[in-house]
Amino acid sequence: MNAGDRVRVARGDVTYEGVLMPSTSADHLVVKLDGGYNVGVDRANADVDVLESDVYDVESASDTEETSEIEFDDELPTVSLISTGGTIASTVDYRTGAVTAQFTAEDVLRAVPDLAGRANYRGRVVANILSENMDTSIWQELAEAVHEEIQAGADGVVVMHGTDTMQYTASALAFMLDLPVPVVFTGSQRSADRPSSDNVMNAVCAVEAAKSDCAEVMVCMHASESDDRCVLHRGTRVRKNHTSRRDAFETVGAKPLGTVDYDAETVEFRRDYRERDATELDIDPDLDSEVELLKFTPGMDPAMLDALSGKSGVVLEGTGLGHVHTDLIPTIESMVDDGTRVVMTSQCLEGRVCDRVYDTGRDLLDAGVVEGEDVLPGTAYVKLMWALANSESVAETMRTDLAGEIQERSTPWQ
Repeated sequence: MNAGDRVRVARGDVTYEGVLMPSTSADHLVVKLDGGYNVGVDRANADVDVLESDVYDVESASDTEETSEIEFDDELPTVSLISTGGTIASTVDYRTGAVTAQFTAEDVLRAVPDLAGRANYRGRVVANILSENMDTSIWQELAEAVHEEIQAGADGVVVMHGTDTMQYTASALAFMLDLPVPVVFTGSQRSADRPSSDNVMNAVCAVEAAKSDCAEVMVCMHASESDDRCVLHRGTRVRKNHTSRRDAFETVGAKPLGTVDYDAETVEFRRDYRERDATELDIDPDLDSEVELLKFTPGMDPAMLDALSGKSGVVLEGTGLGHVHTDLIPTIESMVDDGTRVVMTSQCLEGRVCDRVYDTGRDLLDAGVVEGEDVLPGTAYVKLMWALANSESVAETMRTDLAGEIQERSTPWQ
């Protein structure tokens, strides 16, 4: 019995049939079912019958992929693919049965042959992690890598990134970089071994967006559960709103920037944007990582706020127009007096902070809190890191729209 054999595995009352896959554990079998999913089975008390030998030569298939190439075409634009890991660049770990980040940027090209003929590609790996392990140092490395790729002549950049923290990284690059070309983040909610994977369509649409005229940081993900269009979200206004749906990402408080039609291979924009080559390439990668984001909840232990004393900055996710319990205001005032910048945002998905309506808000302003306008809490968290490291007037910077993070007016767009 070898990897690549078609097998029937019976254990108790359950029977599986499919192709035997490689496994690094002597205690488990991994079988790829006909539907495309993988199942791990404990070898103990399992009866295995080989139905057909070598129906899928795993090693030969791997060797074939290793030799895949995409030819250079002088008439095509150059798109840099930068990999940071995540589900879009993941495969199955046969030790645990879980999905792990293992692909390099070049592997992505081999895994998504539909990318061929759309552009010339350069591949680069900045990190190989799942996005929950992202941190500020990797944001800085990524910004430097994007800067270098554009300096070297890239007409656009696609960043492969895990979806869970993509909105934070997209915001970070939007503040750190002045861009003459598009930078498009994409990922996938479902890994390549699943029949419902969104990795191919998202990657193809991201490349089309990277060839467009919009020189901003964008996030490109499914527009719906169907495989027809992707949506282009501005990097500072996007939020992941569902754990597992393929159309998990939404632009908050405004229309998305545009859409990419997968079949027609066309990009259509719905809003104004910064045009290609309208801005000189520049980078300000410094960040002050001594910033925390704290969500206020009713009955919250005041010690939660006390623990943040001495930080360079704190973003509060307050209720409604931007409020916290009045008992916390003296602590906030002391923090501000000691040099901590405190920015107020709202837990509400729509609308903006206004601390001039109720007494609590006015007291917060008197304590030195900076209103975060309608900036998303996660975006404000990243922006405060950047402002503390690069601005002489942090309060003014936080109230100024730098990368589309602040809407001029908060109005429903539906």
